[in-house]
Amino acid sequence: MADRHIDFALIGGGLAAGNCARWLRESGADGSILLIGREPDLPYNRPPCSKEYLQGKESRDEVLFRPAEWYEEQGIEALTRVSAMKLDVAARTIKLSNREEVGFGRALLATGANVRRLNVPGSDLEGIHYLRTLGNSDTIRADAAGKRVVLIGGSYIGSEVAASLTLLGSTCTIAMIEPVVLSRTFGETTGRFFQSRLEEHGILVHGGEELERFEGRDGRVTHAVLKSGRELAADAVVVGAGSVPEVTLARGAGLTLGHSGGVEVDSRLQASIPGVYAAGDIAEYESVVHGGRRLRIEHWDVAFNQGKTAAHNMLGADQPHDAVPYFFSDLADWASLEYVGPASKWDDEVIRGSLDEGEFSVWYLHGGTLAAALSVGRSDDLEHARRLIAADTHLGDGAALGDLSTDLAGL
Repeated sequence: MADRHIDFALIGGGLAAGNCARWLRESGADGSILLIGREPDLPYNRPPCSKEYLQGKESRDEVLFRPAEWYEEQGIEALTRVSAMKLDVAARTIKLSNREEVGFGRALLATGANVRRLNVPGSDLEGIHYLRTLGNSDTIRADAAGKRVVLIGGSYIGSEVAASLTLLGSTCTIAMIEPVVLSRTFGETTGRFFQSRLEEHGILVHGGEELERFEGRDGRVTHAVLKSGRELAADAVVVGAGSVPEVTLARGAGLTLGHSGGVEVDSRLQASIPGVYAAGDIAEYESVVHGGRRLRIEHWDVAFNQGKTAAHNMLGADQPHDAVPYFFSDLADWASLEYVGPASKWDDEVIRGSLDEGEFSVWYLHGGTLAAALSVGRSDDLEHARRLIAADTHLGDGAALGDLSTDLAGL
């Protein structure tokens, strides 16, 4: 027997759940809303963890999605430091780590993802860090600022943290399997542009290198040893090796999981059990702007927008999630990128503008249609890119995209 009944149970303390709560209220929901978060903080924006918050330029209060009083004003009960231990979709109950059992009418699963941890010799040494939360960011700043830092991985986390720690006086070295930073997502041409910005500010980059082990002294890391034999001295290490969706609760509830390991949901973000939805890092959704292809995207903006779609559909709107996914990244104040897509593969890259001048967009074509676009200093190009992606417009060899005299609105 449940201790009490909740109309809308939002499991997860991130932006997906926070924005879902917001849109439930703004769309007219007058029932009870319970947000269940395992972190000590209320829902917050995660990008600053590797950027402004890590650099000490934004406070904890500034990165919150909404202040504590907002939840009280909206009649939203927001729990922190509480986990959902068991979801019973037949009985419509959730067992919480505070020993309470709540019944629910509709539920959103937005449990996010966990960092992928390395399993190499020495990986248990002190001074090896992973970044996912504000608490992780606090620890990294306290332990690594002003020191020699090795970053394992050349994607968002590795490159962004290297830039932020450099601003804090650290000497940073990136070691990665990829030949060039960010090239796995954006290609080597674009990756070289960002890598040059990092190197201009003293960051050493070793591409095409795989980690062999960590070495230490007195229980603390002192070196990262690569398979090539290269030894990198380290007072601290930050690992950016990706993440895995947190689907323990969903799997235990018998929800259908997709090929990428997330919770399989339809275009309305509803899972295999009616009345149960998923959003954010765990949602493997049917994308109407990608021809029905299933996508699972780990990015704060995607989670944010999916929270809104889930709220509308929990209220019976029958609305497909039709937002073109958007991403951004900042390397300190040296370079910023915006991206819409994503492109899992492409056969042509068309550049509009000038890489040398640092103002350009890159258009990723697959089979003559636009799969994704990236902008540095040309944000307006992305509005056209969104439209072309959603319309599945055939662009041939894309030559018109690279011609600055072309009016993109006419394509």
